[in-house]
Amino acid sequence: MLLLIPGGPGNSGLYRPATLGARLPQEVKDRYDLIGFDPRGVGQSTPLDCKLEPRDLDPNGFMAWPGPGGDISENINKARRVAKACNENGGELIRHLTTRNEARDIDQIRRALGERQISYWGVSYGTYAGAVYATMFPGRTDRVVLDSSDDPDPQRVAYGWVKNFAVGAEDRFPDFAAWAAERDATYGLGATPAAVRATFLAHADSPSLPPNALRAGMFSAIYNNSTFPLLAEYMRAARAGDPLPTIPVPPPDQYKNTYAVLTAVGCNDVSWPKSVDHYARAVAQNRVAFPLTGGMPANITACAFWPTQPIEQPTRVTPAGPSNILMIQTMRDPATPHFAGVRMREAFGHRVRLVSVNTGGHGAYLVNGNACGDATVTKFLVDGTRPATDIAC
Repeated sequence: MLLLIPGGPGNSGLYRPATLGARLPQEVKDRYDLIGFDPRGVGQSTPLDCKLEPRDLDPNGFMAWPGPGGDISENINKARRVAKACNENGGELIRHLTTRNEARDIDQIRRALGERQISYWGVSYGTYAGAVYATMFPGRTDRVVLDSSDDPDPQRVAYGWVKNFAVGAEDRFPDFAAWAAERDATYGLGATPAAVRATFLAHADSPSLPPNALRAGMFSAIYNNSTFPLLAEYMRAARAGDPLPTIPVPPPDQYKNTYAVLTAVGCNDVSWPKSVDHYARAVAQNRVAFPLTGGMPANITACAFWPTQPIEQPTRVTPAGPSNILMIQTMRDPATPHFAGVRMREAFGHRVRLVSVNTGGHGAYLVNGNACGDATVTKFLVDGTRPATDIAC
């Protein structure tokens, strides 16, 4: 059995055996029954609904982008509204949405399927859920793949992950800038990567564009090389004053559930700063240090107004347990930067081997990886063989 742990928090995983499973090599599919699930509060697992106001359900506002000049007043208002709505409308369920409870639920799946041990492939936030499971139930793990991990520091967890977006965007944007510079004749964004970056920054706060539209589109687009053309066309249109292309967003019903669970788990797992002034200062500093993301990674969210944090003490990942974990990480990941994955590797110590893939994007195995990285993970899943040491592909 290979359990597919989705990211998020808040992403559905019920149909991942059909979606991710279609990409798996046949030798992996021959070895395992693939199992998908919707985590607690998601999709068909008693979905959480905070009954948010329509103005707070705009997918383009998924991230807490500051206003002009770094103003966070509207972010403060939204954060208060979202925290109030979730805690008034989330019922008893909302107090039980945590990563530790997801790990307990995973163990119930193992038990229900009659398995003594469980193998799993966790992606993005799913790596943290998988790491927590491997820490809480080390003897019940078989082959564990953690794909695109973040820093498991128990003092920061979700708060630290959001702040890491700033580093991730700076790591990854040069890939897009080089790609666009090679196509300057098509898009006219600049003949060098530096010129493309300058074009982006010159238009990112343009009053002729919807607020933060270019920054939000950029951060979404750099997850995968396949969306580089959409970002380039958006920047070209913005520069020329042409109609802007449509950037796909999730349907409202899916978004409101994902956003509610993302908020609840992130706020329940760890304590966040409560001072509004703290966020105002942090955004001002972050805008200078990381201009691509304009202060978003340091901005205030509903967690600043969450009533009880944390629900229980966060898990400290340690080397205690069997050496049966393989991590894979791209070198230039916008969401879970490589340095943060190294922190996860350090926390696990002898239990882990890390495969660092010299490419960019979010997700490594069979997504933004390469033949070397893919083959290493496949071999581990099929026969349990890992590299003797950490490797670079």
